[in-house]
Amino acid sequence: MLRWLLIPGLLLIIYLVSAPAVDNNVSHQPQNPDMNNTGHPSAPTAPRRSHRFSHHGIEIEDHYAWLRDPDYPTVDDPDILAYLNAENAYFEHHMAPLKPLVDTIFAEMKGRQPEEDYSVPYLKNGFWYQWRYARHAQYKTWYRAPADNPQDWQVLLDEAKLADGREYFRLGALAVSPCGNKLAYSEDVDGSERYTLHVIDINNREMLTRPIPDTLGNPVWDQAGGQLLYVVVSEQWRPYKVFLRDVTQADKPDPLIYHETDGGFFVGLRLSQSEALVLIESGSHTSNETYFVPRENFQTPPRQVAPRQQDHEYHVDHGDQGLVIRSNQRHANFDIFTTSLDKLSPDHWQLWVAGDKTHYITDFLILKQHLIVEERVEGLDQIRVVTGQAQHYINFPETTYEVGLGTNPNFDTHTIRISYTSMVTPHTVFDYDLNSRALDTLKVTVIPSGYNPREFLTRRLQAPGRDGSKIPISLVYHKDTPINGSAPLYLYGYGAYGHAIPPSFSPSRISLLERGFIYAIAHIRGGDDLGYHWYTQGKLMQRTNTFNDFVDVAKYLIEENFAAAGNIAIAGGSAGGELMGAVVNQAPQLWGAVAAHVPFVDVLNTILDESLPLTPIEWDEWGNPIRDPKVFDYIRSYSPYDQLKAGAYPPMLVTAGLNDPRVTYWEPAKYVAKLRHLKTDSNPLLLKTNMGAGHGGKSGRFDALAERAEEYAFLISALNADQNIAD
Repeated sequence: MLRWLLIPGLLLIIYLVSAPAVDNNVSHQPQNPDMNNTGHPSAPTAPRRSHRFSHHGIEIEDHYAWLRDPDYPTVDDPDILAYLNAENAYFEHHMAPLKPLVDTIFAEMKGRQPEEDYSVPYLKNGFWYQWRYARHAQYKTWYRAPADNPQDWQVLLDEAKLADGREYFRLGALAVSPCGNKLAYSEDVDGSERYTLHVIDINNREMLTRPIPDTLGNPVWDQAGGQLLYVVVSEQWRPYKVFLRDVTQADKPDPLIYHETDGGFFVGLRLSQSEALVLIESGSHTSNETYFVPRENFQTPPRQVAPRQQDHEYHVDHGDQGLVIRSNQRHANFDIFTTSLDKLSPDHWQLWVAGDKTHYITDFLILKQHLIVEERVEGLDQIRVVTGQAQHYINFPETTYEVGLGTNPNFDTHTIRISYTSMVTPHTVFDYDLNSRALDTLKVTVIPSGYNPREFLTRRLQAPGRDGSKIPISLVYHKDTPINGSAPLYLYGYGAYGHAIPPSFSPSRISLLERGFIYAIAHIRGGDDLGYHWYTQGKLMQRTNTFNDFVDVAKYLIEENFAAAGNIAIAGGSAGGELMGAVVNQAPQLWGAVAAHVPFVDVLNTILDESLPLTPIEWDEWGNPIRDPKVFDYIRSYSPYDQLKAGAYPPMLVTAGLNDPRVTYWEPAKYVAKLRHLKTDSNPLLLKTNMGAGHGGKSGRFDALAERAEEYAFLISALNADQNIAD
């Protein structure tokens, strides 16, 4: 259930609280996987406990509501832990015969990762910056070198040391003060995405202030490098307050700079490209507002650009001539406007670059002498350069690809960094000269075990939807894979929050392609692949378009001999996991295997729970079932957990993270428990809960590959597809 907001750096989610009722006539102890008469452990059985609630005159019973620990985020209920551990033991037992295949795939995946890797350095405030992976390292080490001595690399921060001895580690912020002497960094050590912020002296490594817990996003330094602004999250993981920390007076209480009191709005911080302003952004799924303070004086009261207004989204940056604003006030696909700091009202905004029904403006970068516009035209990424009255598009070598702006920290520059990839082209870093219009290739990701792009083919298709829509599909497969319906198909989808799934390269995917799989991405509604309208047609009371599109894509691929019913593996995570549950309920006969990662499957219970401060923000995306009985009925009609019925289901692998703040562990746990009770088939149903991680699974680069290898082995085994066509 990946919840996207139009606040840079924040991916924000809600979760369900539901107090369990106890039925004293039902056993409270989960049944562990005891041996059955075949000598194999039986699947765990979660007790069914009575729990009833009603809305709009409709009574619903939820037998598995008890799986939500009332003390969450602390999870220490012995019954809950016993059930999750029993499921994990059952997962391990089922996967044990597949261990040789898992190990083989993991070795393949690891062999495609450079043992030693690095980023392309960039120059900022007199220093070059770069990250590197040492040989066999799971985590990065960050370096910098003086601009006048670029060979003198020194360690800025060593993630491997910070992660040593921990089950989980993820670096959040990494912000160097303008003077170059101080470093602010944050870390998450359990997957809860509550980052602790530290500030150190770069030269002597001493802590300059007490740690700041429960932060999210990047802090911003003032011009002098003695103060920083940072965002904290509430008990319910809602970023809502901005504080000021003076590292020269660390013992004093931090003054509050901004407080967002609306539970449906989330707060983020960003430094303008000009570096003159700090932008405080507060937004929901459909509207937002921005304040700014001068970087030279954080004590200045924040000034509002434009007040929040329903369905108005605007995003601000600052250049020499004033503010540059991307806004949908005139057109749903956004325009770019300009205005001065003394004329902030939208009435004064001047149109600079217009969007239209074919040009969807997704972002921009303001430079001293240029405007760089990221847009999507008929679903294809484009970069437009505007210089004075002239403009041009950057040409790229393939007809379908993903491209976007990379690290561009400097305002006064004639060169921009670009990130590029396609379904057959590994990740590539370019520098583009805005004057000569030349692309300079700085890095192409190396596949150490070998990779020949000519061995693979990629295609872009359109599937007819049941309502007349045309749904884009991106395909890639080995050139020797037969297109006659016999090949196994891996079909991926997301379809929510206006998040497009790009046609990008994946080294891990080669393990499927070389085993004869066709890999397909369904660019379904709910994402903004074809424009903002593509997003709005998959939300609120049109949400089921997303699920219908995915099923229609599968049926089209069957008709065109790219697949056969029952020989299709499908996968999705978070909101894409909701998609998996919905399409399994709609068309179970199509799927040969399913991987649902941290799936948002208990939609109705989640969106009904207004006691959570995180819930109100979701009503703009899903509707408010508390107030509107039609919304209640509609969500209930597709909520995967609510729509489970007795019958046969395909083999399924479901994952969860005990510390996940986005899709809490009990959603997949409840889903699996209920499905075990209802399913009439003997196909495997597995639940794996990471007991020390969160939404993204394990944190090390190789540990993450190991989990992907488990998924692939499960799907390959379910489809009986372990035949390598590349030998």
